[in-house]
Amino acid sequence: MEGENTKPKILIFGGTGYFGKYMVKASVSSGHKTFVYARPVTQNSRPSKLEIHKEFQGIGVTIIEGELDEHEKIVSILKEVDMVISTVSYPQCLDQLKIVRAIKVVGNIKRFLPSDFGCEEDRVRPLPPFEACLEKKRIVRRAIEAAKIPYTFVSANLYGAYFVNVLLRPSESYDDVVVYGSGEAKAVFNYEEDIAKCTIKVINDPRTCNRIVIYRPQTNILSQFELISLWEQKTGRSFKRIQVSEEELVKLSQTLPPPEDIPISIMHSLLAKGDSMNFELGEDDIEASKLYPDFKFTTIDQLLDIFLIDPPKPARTAFE
Repeated sequence: MEGENTKPKILIFGGTGYFGKYMVKASVSSGHKTFVYARPVTQNSRPSKLEIHKEFQGIGVTIIEGELDEHEKIVSILKEVDMVISTVSYPQCLDQLKIVRAIKVVGNIKRFLPSDFGCEEDRVRPLPPFEACLEKKRIVRRAIEAAKIPYTFVSANLYGAYFVNVLLRPSESYDDVVVYGSGEAKAVFNYEEDIAKCTIKVINDPRTCNRIVIYRPQTNILSQFELISLWEQKTGRSFKRIQVSEEELVKLSQTLPPPEDIPISIMHSLLAKGDSMNFELGEDDIEASKLYPDFKFTTIDQLLDIFLIDPPKPARTAFE
């Protein structure tokens, strides 16, 4: 117990969201006193949100209900913790500037991880709809740097379970799969549970302070065709591949109304072009699987086995 008490206290914004839930559980399981700042529960709240609150309280999480524009409330809770992780969804991206301002006021936060966790936005230049999303994340990064807040920027690439559900639709009955682009570009698929667990390591590591950490384990780099073939082997089924060309994706990104143009632009960047693998890691880059050689990332092969036994539920990303 004494060891647990000396661990940094972690505050998580967006902890009741899709990825936030993984982060909260990883923080608690690592022995950190964990706080979650979440929107208030109301009569109109979904039953699933009420269940999450109850589950978190059952594992010792302290939940503070509030909005991101409640500056004094955020300042008061920041004074009680040591580290901050944001997992807010895209519509709240620029609201993180309010967190930055509050952290700057208190001056006691040892590390802040903003809600990045996707592709490395400072090295990717995708189609305009996705580029606009990444530019908002860059604004938050630059604000953190300007405020001289100790940070780590995490580039975890593609959420493995989320994209397996999107690409393979294992919860549905069908005979075809959509392939974006040639199907041969490589992407990095990391299981959300591993991303969260590794991030708790990262936030406690002095080597990652004021650095970017990229999650690119070799076992999780594969193409859409390789992913589909692996799923066919495991299920004993054969799927018709319906390809959407890069040119069609570009056209759709130009003709679909916002925010429907964003997912298509993401597919073009990460799956058709393979942007998560389109730059080399140099000596100054920190790659998570090399930084923590004893940490075993779930391989895609193992993740598909999980889908056969206890499949993670499909999720939708909010863009507005």
